[in-house]
Amino acid sequence: MTSIRPAPAPAARASSPPEAGSLTATQRRLGRDWRLAALFLAPMAVLVGGLVLVPIAWSVVTSTTERHGQHSVFVGLANYTALARDEQFHAGVVNSFVFTAYAEVFKVVLGLSAALLLHHRRRGRAVLAGLLLLPWVVPTVVTAFSWRSLLDPIFGSVNMLLTDSGIGPLLARAHLVESWPAGWLSEASLAMPSVVLVNVWKGVPFFTVAFLAGLKAIPTDLYEAATVDGATPWQRFAHVTLPGLRHVITVTVTLSSIWTFNNFDLIWLLTQGGPGNATAPYVLVAYSKAILQLQYGAGAAVTLVMLPAIGGLVFVLVRLLRRDAGTEPPRRARRARTARTARTARKALPWAAAAAVAGLLAWASPHIAWKAAVVLGVLLLVAAAVGRVVSALGAWGRRRASSLVSGLASAVALAGLLVFVLAPLYWIAVTAFKSEGQIVMRDHDLWPTPWTLQQFADLFATKPFGRWYLNTVLVSVASTAVALVCAALAGYALARLRFRGAQSFTVTVLITYVMPGALLFIPLYQLLIGVRLTDSLWSLVVTYPTFTLPFATWLLAGYFASIPVELEEAALVDGCTRLQAFRRVVLPLAKPGLLAVALFTLTNAWNEFLFAFVFITKDEYKTLPVGMQSMITGDVVPQGQLAAASLLVSIPVVVMYAFGQRFLTEGITAGAVKG
Repeated sequence: MTSIRPAPAPAARASSPPEAGSLTATQRRLGRDWRLAALFLAPMAVLVGGLVLVPIAWSVVTSTTERHGQHSVFVGLANYTALARDEQFHAGVVNSFVFTAYAEVFKVVLGLSAALLLHHRRRGRAVLAGLLLLPWVVPTVVTAFSWRSLLDPIFGSVNMLLTDSGIGPLLARAHLVESWPAGWLSEASLAMPSVVLVNVWKGVPFFTVAFLAGLKAIPTDLYEAATVDGATPWQRFAHVTLPGLRHVITVTVTLSSIWTFNNFDLIWLLTQGGPGNATAPYVLVAYSKAILQLQYGAGAAVTLVMLPAIGGLVFVLVRLLRRDAGTEPPRRARRARTARTARTARKALPWAAAAAVAGLLAWASPHIAWKAAVVLGVLLLVAAAVGRVVSALGAWGRRRASSLVSGLASAVALAGLLVFVLAPLYWIAVTAFKSEGQIVMRDHDLWPTPWTLQQFADLFATKPFGRWYLNTVLVSVASTAVALVCAALAGYALARLRFRGAQSFTVTVLITYVMPGALLFIPLYQLLIGVRLTDSLWSLVVTYPTFTLPFATWLLAGYFASIPVELEEAALVDGCTRLQAFRRVVLPLAKPGLLAVALFTLTNAWNEFLFAFVFITKDEYKTLPVGMQSMITGDVVPQGQLAAASLLVSIPVVVMYAFGQRFLTEGITAGAVKG
């Protein structure tokens, strides 16, 4: 999942155009297929316009008002000026930047390392890639509760293992932690690193799959030529691998940065922004002001103030994707000296940006910066040492020893990565089958003795878990059906039909896809209150297309473009209308793409937390993520029941990905996302 291709330019679309003389004046002005395009794009335009563009515009209006009782009063820019003195907002902005920067650095390093380890393996690569993908597949609520239990200061396995190994007290003596046992999520100095760790665990699989696909696309001839020229492994990595992955890294980091910067659910489920405001991002500040304090204007101002940062990332992403698709206008040739200067500047820019970010992080959070630098430095030193050893052995001519050391180092690194990835999931699985006594007394911590279904029985007996499950299924299926129908029509129009504004509409789809829910939940909440749809499943069915429909349209537009035009032209020659050709020829051939879209949209709807958390308060209408979050009351955490619920929530998603892997791979490869 490395990059997204925009829909092909109109010149590459279906059937050859009729003679210019046969076109009407309207067709020459708006495009040959403008009528059919308007029909196909209408559902998409209505939903995106009504649920994304209009709410954002309404959010701008709301940010200039202040609530007094049941009425809103116009206050101009007062909400924005108040943010300059708001310490909670300042902390939220710093937390968002710190959280994003550290998470992206570690995800790139670990994701690239994992991709290189898998890329050089000849056997078991598909199985290992599937195992590494599990953290990305499982719902966020499962991720949060598994790590929250592991990091628990009293009952958590992390403190227990560090204490038994003697590492924990050593960390305390070295002042890396304030005290022992450590409160990973309850101490201000440890909470942010712990949240970053969990986000890295969740995000590394995405980077690994993206980088692995990018490595496959690098021609082997480049490596062979570099080897012939005497390049060392490090030189081949620096001068062949990294340049070959430059576009993949840029697009992946940009996409991931947008998602991480606007993260709400993972942080809320882990710490609720605490202790104090140590981990509260700007999204949580907006939620607190708008939903808890009912000051919609102040909350909207918080989200809109951050819009330039998000807009900058979106702008970079759109430019990269359009350049990748060849839709950027060609530039004039420059003089040789100017070209050399530009190349030097491009090489220096990443280092300058890294230095700027490092300086900002060191200033914003000095207690985190040096610890993260130590951890990252150790990782890089270990990798460099392994590379040096292998390179030296190869230079001495001891090929067997070099191969043995390289293979052993690769196996150790891969084993460590698998332990890091699978340990939380293993803990969830075994805890679900423990009795309450085993959990409290810590008996047989790594293996239930005896195995029992007590937690599952208690879950259904004491909680409306079955109702939550049914609600999630209904909402996910309904929103997926809406996304499939609208995306199929809009994707076909963008891929095949000739009409004016096709490229602009395509870019708009991309922008709405990466637009964060943080900008939408306040105006959508106001809209739902106005039409009295809060605390109903319809509120979720109506709003979920805001994040499923744009991606589905984007993917299907690329997939439809990959279907040979000649098949559709033959149907038109045989007397089919364009609608009949679409239904009888294009849709049957697009089944892999449709199944890939269905899998993605169904999974996203299954895992969604923010909208369901804001729009639903009654138990009878809650979905699984929100219902599981409500099972925690104060400091009482039913670990066994949460583990059982996590297992039941994760199984359907894992099964869907396992059985749909073939269709998913084909749909993504031929569609809008290369993978």
